[in-house]
Amino acid sequence: GDMASVGPSAASAQPALPSGPAVFKTIPYAFILPEILCGTWVWILVAATSVSLPLLQGWVMYVSLTSCLISLLLLLSYLLGFHRNSENWKVLDSLYHGATAILYMSAAVLQANATINSELNPDGPLNYQLNSAASFFAFLTTFLYILHAFSIYYQ
Repeated sequence: GDMASVGPSAASAQPALPSGPAVFKTIPYAFILPEILCGTWVWILVAATSVSLPLLQGWVMYVSLTSCLISLLLLLSYLLGFHRNSENWKVLDSLYHGATAILYMSAAVLQANATINSELNPDGPLNYQLNSAASFFAFLTTFLYILHAFSIYYQ
């Protein structure tokens, strides 16, 4: 419809925010679980390496762990229906995922850098493989967050 008519009829035309199990069937909210799982993998894989670059990989672990926890809280609040279908939740959701996508992109780039450095490390190929996997999941998670942030506008 046209945006000029702001009345109760225009508001009800807005797609409702999902609650309960519907969260897992609604795009972009269905992305929250894969975001959490991939983010957890980033954290586990980085933790499994010998963390040869504590400053770089410390940021990667901080970003992945923090966004896992916030996404988990977000998922729980959707499942429990805390949002009460408020328009502000969409803005909050979009802002959170947009900001996290940027942070994750920085973390993924640093993790890729750590991977390149670990290739030259004498510690053996295991660290390199763990770092490579962590980089892969970091970029995958970044992509999920970007997708989530933008798909809110295409409902």
